[in-house]
Amino acid sequence: MQKIPLSFAKSGMILARDVFRGDTPVGMPVCGKGSELTNALITRFEQMDVKSITVEGHPVWEEGDRSLNDYLRELDNRFAKTIQEPHNAVLHCVYKEYLIKAMEGYSGQQPE
Repeated sequence: MQKIPLSFAKSGMILARDVFRGDTPVGMPVCGKGSELTNALITRFEQMDVKSITVEGHPVWEEGDRSLNDYLRELDNRFAKTIQEPHNAVLHCVYKEYLIKAMEGYSGQQPE
């Protein structure tokens, strides 16, 4: 999942978190997690002063973004000395699965 400015939102993206008016997680959500964005919905968010949204995957690449491979290498480095411990091996696996799911399988390359 990726938090992006509303100006980067495109029709067809899927919300990974509920959207609240004015970017404050207080009160009722104006649109629920799992909803597919449309141009009309994006316009409505603009009118409600929504500045950013969280979408599934990693659809927007900005300068300085790290790739999935970068995150996985860093994870392996962090656990390198303690991976033989059963609890740490489980934690490593959980974090790895989370990273892969959050970035929806993006490899080490940014889209052109």
